[in-house]
Amino acid sequence: MSAIEKVAFVGLGNMGDPIAANLVRAGYDVTGVDAVPGRAAQWAQRVGATSAPSVTEAVRDVDAVVTILPTSDHVSSVVDTVAPVLPAGSVLVDMTSGVPETTRLIAGRLAAYDVALVDVAVSGGVSRAVEASIALMAGGDDAVLDRVQPLLDAVGRATFRCGGIGTGQAMKSLNNLVSAGGLLVAVEALLVGSRAGLDPATMVDVLNASTGMNNATKVKLTQFVLSGSYASGFGLDLMVKDLGIALGVAAEHDVDVPLSEVLVALWREAGQMLGPGRDHTEIARFSEHRAGFELPR
Repeated sequence: MSAIEKVAFVGLGNMGDPIAANLVRAGYDVTGVDAVPGRAAQWAQRVGATSAPSVTEAVRDVDAVVTILPTSDHVSSVVDTVAPVLPAGSVLVDMTSGVPETTRLIAGRLAAYDVALVDVAVSGGVSRAVEASIALMAGGDDAVLDRVQPLLDAVGRATFRCGGIGTGQAMKSLNNLVSAGGLLVAVEALLVGSRAGLDPATMVDVLNASTGMNNATKVKLTQFVLSGSYASGFGLDLMVKDLGIALGVAAEHDVDVPLSEVLVALWREAGQMLGPGRDHTEIARFSEHRAGFELPR
């Protein structure tokens, strides 16, 4: 298989923008495209790349296409458009936090055009995407992953090969399930502690020096919740979507997950109460609402 040099990057949002920029810095010939008018052209001018007015024009004569879109349905729509014009032997690297079952179906459609697919879900947030230090969870054929590995090395600090197509996305959803549980229970602990006379900032310090430490206590509570900024860069609606995918994986494999079902129900309720466009750390506002008081800041 030939080395990958020319890449079409589809989706230049919060995560796609810095990931695509890191590919440019690594020497790849990247053409960016985005559904938001003007976004791709602005990105290209800023990073010294090129842009295309349509996804069809972006993918002509490429070695690989990278997609990082809101849902698998968006990826499916893009594939419907570009599959007939994608070069035979090219690869689609889907970084979308998608539905494994849908991704497997997309892979089957692309195979009819001699185009391979690997799913490479990402984790770490915008700041780590900028630093090219995100974690990558990959699913697909090892030979295809070997071919795209240099591309993955240019944007992340570690690639974990999880199994067949869809397993990277399954792992991402389960990672976010654990992350969402850690954040919600940490906020509830701060609420209880504040009513018991504990200072929330001190509680965070104690948790981070003790067995209660998790990602939320380390990088979310002080930075985004207690500061009141709620600016992690990852949307609550996207978290709810990923949690739904995790429950879908559990159902597909007939695993009873009662605690996860309660957790997801709470996050969905928070999304309904707070409305669209909220940062996922604003789950703290939902917990405050249910408790009937706000954390001291």
